[in-house]
Amino acid sequence: MGRKNKREPWEEEEEIIWVSKTEMKRDMEELQKLGEELVALKPSVLAKFPLDDDLRTAISDAQRFDKEAKRRQMQFIGKLMRARDPEPIQAALDLLRNKHSQQSIELHKMEKLRDRVVAEGDAAINDVVAQYPTADRQKLRQLARQAKKEQEGNKPPKAYREIFQMLKTLKAESED
Repeated sequence: MGRKNKREPWEEEEEIIWVSKTEMKRDMEELQKLGEELVALKPSVLAKFPLDDDLRTAISDAQRFDKEAKRRQMQFIGKLMRARDPEPIQAALDLLRNKHSQQSIELHKMEKLRDRVVAEGDAAINDVVAQYPTADRQKLRQLARQAKKEQEGNKPPKAYREIFQMLKTLKAESED
């Protein structure tokens, strides 16, 4: 009867992973911050996130609350988040952030193209027509000349804005 609760020598030892209390608190705070980001989103955007009903209800409640009630609700959301896998939620949030930055990058590209059209004239217009075959070359030339005159005369940039809107429309048409 000698070896009570002892393993055989050929059995592998289980590895025990120790997690400090500070690390657990840090993880909980991260989940609560993720919940705060979700509360800051509009309901239409939030509808696209992979959330269960309890968490979705808690978030919509937190959006209605003020001050102390909101703080307590945020802690409750953090508690609910601990019982769920935060990876899909974090991935959806990262995708949302990336989409926003992609849109701003596209707008900057169109602004640079507009500036080239005004500054370079026909050379840049040929590039625009090559990129967007449905572009009206004559209208672009006319707007570029007007924009140049507006800049020289320190007038409001009406044609300059029209070129941007035209490029924006062409881009939207090409994506469809």
